[in-house]
Amino acid sequence: MPPTAGTATTGRALLAATVLTAGALTAVVPQAQAAPPGDRDVTAVLFEWRFDSVAKACTDSLGPAGYGYVQVSPPQEHIQGAQWWTSYQPVSYKIAGRLGDRTAFKVMVDTCHAAGVKVVADSVINHMAAGDGVGTGGSSYTKYNYPGIYSGSDMDDCRATISNYQDKANVQNCELVQLADLDTGEDYVRGRIAGYLNDLLSLGVDGFRIDAAKHMPAADLANIKSRLTNPGVYWKQEAIYGAGEAVSPAEYLGSGDVQEFRYARDLKRVFQNENLAYLKNFGEAWGHMASGQSAVFVDNHDTERGGDTLNYKNGSAYTLASVFMLAWPYGSPDVHSGYEFSEHDAGPPNGGSVSACYADGWKCQHAWREISSMVGFRNAARGQAVTGWWDNGGDQIAFGRGSKAYVAINHEASALTRTFQTSLAAGDYCDVQSGRTVTVNAGGQFTATLAAGTAVALHVNARSCSGGTTPPPATTSGASFAVNATTVLGQNVHVVGDRAELGAWNTGSAPKLDPAAYPVWKLDVTLPAGTSFAYKYIRKDASGNVTWESGANRTATVPASGKVTLTDTWRS
Repeated sequence: MPPTAGTATTGRALLAATVLTAGALTAVVPQAQAAPPGDRDVTAVLFEWRFDSVAKACTDSLGPAGYGYVQVSPPQEHIQGAQWWTSYQPVSYKIAGRLGDRTAFKVMVDTCHAAGVKVVADSVINHMAAGDGVGTGGSSYTKYNYPGIYSGSDMDDCRATISNYQDKANVQNCELVQLADLDTGEDYVRGRIAGYLNDLLSLGVDGFRIDAAKHMPAADLANIKSRLTNPGVYWKQEAIYGAGEAVSPAEYLGSGDVQEFRYARDLKRVFQNENLAYLKNFGEAWGHMASGQSAVFVDNHDTERGGDTLNYKNGSAYTLASVFMLAWPYGSPDVHSGYEFSEHDAGPPNGGSVSACYADGWKCQHAWREISSMVGFRNAARGQAVTGWWDNGGDQIAFGRGSKAYVAINHEASALTRTFQTSLAAGDYCDVQSGRTVTVNAGGQFTATLAAGTAVALHVNARSCSGGTTPPPATTSGASFAVNATTVLGQNVHVVGDRAELGAWNTGSAPKLDPAAYPVWKLDVTLPAGTSFAYKYIRKDASGNVTWESGANRTATVPASGKVTLTDTWRS
């Protein structure tokens, strides 16, 4: 089916449809490096995380997992308000938003660099805020007048809301949901924007995501980039494809990478309504842009709310789509990591402060074992072509990445037991999805059983599950809970036990398990090595009503090193 129109990523509640079609650009600056520099091209997008929380994540999870980049939400003063989209309505170019100040931003950049993670800043340069008020950094403003920065003469002449996406001038000169549209064709405006981006470069930023890029002429963006102290900096542009529209994402390839929204939409359609077998030639053969300049994702903060892509609420389909994205050699992947929401406008829990993953609504998709382990897989497989594709004609697929890696995915409702043919050398490998050892024989074969909604992934940098080259996450002692439990709308599954970490039998303090692989709920809990403990599972609804599983208390013991893996089924 033809793609539906997308929405530009700006500060807005419910956005009007946006997006593009044909057009070519003669590059004003040299073409950017096709993929993010370096051998690690996966970006963790920590949406609406405070800068101090991002810094901690770089040290604790992103660096160890092998992420090459972290993308942070816009580091600029914006309008006040709790909604997420306030971050996309800038008031000034000061770093003075709810996510932290200039000092916190600099500390974050330095900390991430120390962890081997580069920093991409989401950059809002198409427009300024709508309305009047005082920004998060104390700057007073009125629409079209932002003291010390811009006045009405710096705005495009069209003061009406965009109404026709088949008219390029309307898309690029009029206002996106009433936001004051900057005249990026004006030399002064170009200079001010470049000055802001250069300031971020001076603080150590390694790249930019250009928000709402299609609402600015490609030549304007190329000119702005040419003014940077590092005009070859990594540059990722939001230009959403829309059939029959007047602006094409391909217009922006002269400046750098472009986000390929069709990739995420097609993944949703295949995982929900078609067969994974169709993914055998996924990418350019489907009409997507060239792999080397495409930034791809399963979801982002707009699309997870708009419903045009999968999101965390889709359970194992979402998780397995992420596994596929990281295993498949197309584009540079973004792993979205946000928070639970029931309302479109809901802002980040605790103002963006993440005290712990899976607490207070933080989803931390970047740290899910099924996803984080695939970052190391992708790094190991870099440069290797797809080999040995297998499918059952439906929703079970497997393929290798040369002699470096192999993955099998079961998106069907029943288990898959099969002997898989790989190009891997003989020996033991760690299945990074489960943490279990898999042996490849002299013929390159291994036999495995994949439960419904799960995957198996092997690569040459994870030959042992007990340490050494094994990737994270099993670096601390504790318990990995997994329980197969169905729920009704509004219910969640928690684990409660006789340890303080398990709520000390207080159901109000019982940690919630994550439904990413629904109907299997999972959670890793840190516990001291050698600890014996008792536990049970409970269902809890939004009103706090608790249903206990039946039977006696379950028991387990944490080993001297590593974690005890618990695979349970709810007892009715």
